[in-house]
Amino acid sequence: MCSLPIQATTVTLASSELEIPAYLAAPTAPGPFPGVVVIQEVFGVNAHIQSVCQRLAAAGYIAIAPHLYHRQVANFEVGYSPAELALGRQYKAATRSDQLLRDIQAAIAYLDHSPTIRAGGVGCLGFCFGGHVAYLAATLPAIKATACFYGAGIPTMTPGGGEPTLSLTAHIQGRVYGFFGEADPLIPQQEVDQIESALTQHGIPHRILRYPGADHGFFCDQRSSYQALAAEDAWQQVLELFATTLNT
Repeated sequence: MCSLPIQATTVTLASSELEIPAYLAAPTAPGPFPGVVVIQEVFGVNAHIQSVCQRLAAAGYIAIAPHLYHRQVANFEVGYSPAELALGRQYKAATRSDQLLRDIQAAIAYLDHSPTIRAGGVGCLGFCFGGHVAYLAATLPAIKATACFYGAGIPTMTPGGGEPTLSLTAHIQGRVYGFFGEADPLIPQQEVDQIESALTQHGIPHRILRYPGADHGFFCDQRSSYQALAAEDAWQQVLELFATTLNT
């Protein structure tokens, strides 16, 4: 697959409440291209999330990553030390599912008004906290393909409280791929089983991929848990998902 030249910038999304900063990466060619919303980990829209957006842009997508902690802190992005992890979790704990969905809707609206966007729905890709939020976002009608990487807590909770996000599975209208490490201490395999069972029960087109020996965060090459073989296979699966769902 050829790699397209890209450009990246920071943009402002408008919602009914406030303005939302977001990182945007897109091919420089005229397009049109499908759009993908990229959802951050607890570490914010940091170098890893920006690199994912850039990789998607090079593959022919317009990728946008909204800053989901913007109600609490401006332009949050940190590394992976224990102190930074604790800070990210503190901000995560204050998020709410309704606000997160409005932010993602604002990102979708921004894509919809892009002169180089391809109509017909967008994709969503999220990691860790963002994997959970991506599963939540899959309930939005515009989302036609969702890649959920090691989203913890999907069967047990939802951001801000209420019924678990898994209870919303019936509202998903697109295709879902889930990526989980079998050695992930944050996501018991029985929870992965619950996710797979719910998707099957409600007739949602899906694939659940489990990687032996892979830990939480196995896709991120900036973390000690990075597993190159699992990450490369997962990326090819993501590209296949978006190519077959968003490029038709």
